[in-house]
Amino acid sequence: MNTSPKVAIIDYGLSNLYSISKALKHFTDNVFITDELSVLNSADAAVLPGVGAFDEGMKGLRARGLVAGVKEFANSGKPLLGICLGAQLMLTQGHEFGTFEGLNIIDGEVIKFPELKGAKIPHIGWNKIYPAHKQWSGTILDTLKQNATMYFVHSYVLKPKNENNILALCEYGGYEFCSVIQKGQIYGCQFHPEKSGEDGVNIIKNFVNLARKANK
Repeated sequence: MNTSPKVAIIDYGLSNLYSISKALKHFTDNVFITDELSVLNSADAAVLPGVGAFDEGMKGLRARGLVAGVKEFANSGKPLLGICLGAQLMLTQGHEFGTFEGLNIIDGEVIKFPELKGAKIPHIGWNKIYPAHKQWSGTILDTLKQNATMYFVHSYVLKPKNENNILALCEYGGYEFCSVIQKGQIYGCQFHPEKSGEDGVNIIKNFVNLARKANK
């Protein structure tokens, strides 16, 4: 039995892929950066990273013929992790410089931060996450303590339609927003776990462990 799960990092042209690849390789040596559906389909788990604008992200996925493949992977029951823009693209719509259709893997929208008194947008830096309505046991946040600190860089926030899809919250400038989404084995982090120190490394470790279970 192979105990080193195969993890595909989806390359659609809008991310520095090295840092997430390096983080994953601490826990599995079977990591592939790819824009090929055959590699994605053969993986035990996949990561959808990303930095930039919502519409450009969807254009990158469409240009490489990846939209249907990512949706199919999400429906397969295998672990899928979206990071930053990648998490946003999982929702139904994004409202950055217009209204654009997302992957609709999780029902919801991506909205701009409201005007915040005494807080600058974009939200850049370290901030605490805490539980929403669910326990973290058995998820990618397993073993993390409440108020674990993560590194954020964003101007838009995740707004799932169903509150049950909110795994963790964060507060900035007096505004509470969703920091982690979940639907089954599908997860999305608004922050960058690969840049978030020991707690972020533990999230990556937990995700690979989910992939390892899927590989049994």
